[in-house]
Formats: sequence, C-alpha cells, structure tokens
Amino acid sequence: MSSGQANTCEVAVIGAGPYGLSVAAHLKRAGLAVHVFGEPMAFWRGNMPKGMILRSPWRATHLSDPDRALSLDTYASEHGIDSGKPLPLENFVAYGEWFQQHAVPDVDRRTVRLIDTAANGFRLKLNDDDVVSADRVVVATGLRNQEYRPPVFGEFPPSFVSHASEHTDLSVFRGKRVAVIGRGQSATESAALLAEAGAEAEIISRGDIHWLGISANRVTRKTLRRRLREALASPSEVGPFPLSWLVEVPGMVRHMPTSLREEFSRRCLKAAAAGWLRPRFANVTCRAVRAITAAHVRDSRVTLDLDDGAQTYDHVLLGTGYRVDIARLGILAPRLLGRIERTDGSPSLGRGFETSVPGLHFVGSYAVRSFGPLLRFIAGAPYAARKVAEAALRRTGAEQTGTTPAARTFGAVATSNTWPPQ
Repeated sequence: MSSGQANTCEVAVIGAGPYGLSVAAHLKRAGLAVHVFGEPMAFWRGNMPKGMILRSPWRATHLSDPDRALSLDTYASEHGIDSGKPLPLENFVAYGEWFQQHAVPDVDRRTVRLIDTAANGFRLKLNDDDVVSADRVVVATGLRNQEYRPPVFGEFPPSFVSHASEHTDLSVFRGKRVAVIGRGQSATESAALLAEAGAEAEIISRGDIHWLGISANRVTRKTLRRRLREALASPSEVGPFPLSWLVEVPGMVRHMPTSLREEFSRRCLKAAAAGWLRPRFANVTCRAVRAITAAHVRDSRVTLDLDDGAQTYDHVLLGTGYRVDIARLGILAPRLLGRIERTDGSPSLGRGFETSVPGLHFVGSYAVRSFGPLLRFIAGAPYAARKVAEAALRRTGAEQTGTTPAARTFGAVATSNTWPPQ
C-alpha cells in the first residue's frame, strides 16, 4: 500500500497477543471484516525472561476460537507437551503463534502510531504512514507502557534501575548483586532466575511473600485439606475461595457498586507467588517487611536506604507490576483520549467492553476496573472475545435480523460456551 492510502475495515484490532487473537477469531467467525495489527505474541516474547513459567493453571491458559478447536490441549497433544506440568514461557509463545497461524493467518505486523476519530468511525495511522479507516476499534495491546515505577526510582537511568519487563535474559547480571523490589510472581520468579543465573539476588518487599499452595512455610502434602482446596478451586484460580468463583463471572462483577468492585478486585489481586517457586529460593535473600526511604547512586552502584539500614547493589530490578493508564499508551489522539471516560487511568467500560466513545473497545488489563480480576489473566480472553463480537454484531444488525449465515453460526457457537455464564 502506498503512503496515505485509506483502507476500510469493519473492525481494527490493535494487538496480536492472547486477547487480540481471541477477539479477532470470534469477529472473523461472525462474518466481520477484521484487520489485526501487531507482531503476534510480541509482549510475551520481548518483555518476559527466558526460563519463566506461567503461574496460571493449564485449564486457564487457552486462547479462544469459536469452535474451541485450537485449545492448548490440542496444541500440546500435537507437539508432545506434558499437560500435567506448569507451562514454560517458550511453549506458550509457540502455542500463541500456532493459534495465530490457524485462526488469524492474515495479521498485519505493522505498528499503529495513532488512533483518531473520523466522520464514520476511526482513522488509524501506521508506522509507515499508511492510513486505515475502521468502523470499530478494539485495543488489545496488553501491558505495553503500563509498567509501574515507584516514585523513589523515577529518575534513575536503566543502567542502575530497570523494570522486570525490560529484560528477556537475566543472565546479564551474573556475578552482580541485584535487589529485586516486590513480592508478587514477577518479583519472586525474577529473583529465582537471577540466582540460578549466578547473580546475588535479594528481594526487598513491604510485606511477607504469600506463597500460593503453601502452609506453615512448607509445600503441603496431599492431605485431605489440600484435596478439598483443589476440589473447590475455580477454573482460573484467581483470588481466595469463595471470591474466586465470582471472579469467573465478569458480567456480574461489572454490575457491582464501584466501591465494592474495587475492594473485590483488590482482595483477589493481592501480590502472591506460585508455591512451586519456593524450592528455588535456596540462594535468594529475602528482606521482607522493609521500607525504602531513599535511593541514590554512589561509586557506580545503587544505595538503598532501608528502614533498618543502607544496602548497596549493582542493580535494582523492579518487580513492581503494572498500573493501567491509557494515556501512557501513546497511540490515542488527544481529542479521542479526552472523550473517553476514565477512572484513575482505566477506561470505564460498558456492555461489550465498549468505552464512552461508541465503537471503541478495550480488553485485557484495561478492563479490570470495569469487569474484575479475571481480565488481568489469559483466562479472561474467551469471555472478552465473545462479548466484543456480540457487541459488534448488535451494532451491525446482523444478530437481530439473522440475515447472514455467519451470524447464525456465530450465535450457535457463542451459546455453546457455558462458562463463564453469560
């Protein structure tokens, strides 16, 4: 395509990760003209460390196609992967690419630089200056540009302080003393990988590490209590029982009063680490229940002033997670951004994950404040994909009239998905 050429599609999906690919698969089945932008599984491949293992249970790690023919189970069976073990990052990335090749083979790998409104929808400017127009846009960019840096580390250059999402190979810190800030999965797994790579890793956290599946600081044996816990576990295992079962129903969570929904999400998204990481902590030092009062560079090293004394490190790695603010995406035109109703940076989403700007949708972590904790994880992709596709069909009128075979087929498939409840 030549520079400046306009290309029309019904739905543009920005992002080709688990959410973007799942949404696109459902939209395509609905008979809509879909254009997907982005490098498939780019964030997972370029912003997570080698050796990482997914915390989500196997059953909550499927991407979603309407026929449910492209499940992780199918991929594992075809490629000889043991479904009884936690899934390594490289296998999940390969699964996502396999899903894309089968469900959304025509991904446009160019980058969207700017999304703006147009007379009849939206105008997307690409990195090569091409322009695409779309009736509807779905933003599924994952956690790009959403990493959280505590204020005390705000001005440090990356040679001294970096976020965990900036690294794919932690072996570059071999022989170095590294402070890892945080106590969630990202921080704890980064610390374990650093120690295994030959670094002197220390975790500094405001509270004790909460190890999932561990009692009395030990991995529990197959006791009656553990069997009961496993039997009561929700499909995604997000949050404590019994709140974990409400997590599985994002449509109900959306209708909670705002203050209750926020407290519910806070309780279900407390920092925690998978119990299977604990045995890998033999060479990791934990400085728990510590506060960092100041940080400064001295003699080419970073000194952290803790409430129990100063400690000096070669590098500080922030496992401090992410905080959503769509303004930080950098791709929303100012006049469009100004029209989107937000709370603390998150878009306020209605039915079909639609914003206050008709035809503009956000899925994944951008939807947590509106739909609850499930949308922070891969497990939320099937629900989001179905609901966005249903919203698109309602707007085009195909669902009401039933005039197209595609609409009738999609409707039958959608209602066959019995979990989460509609």
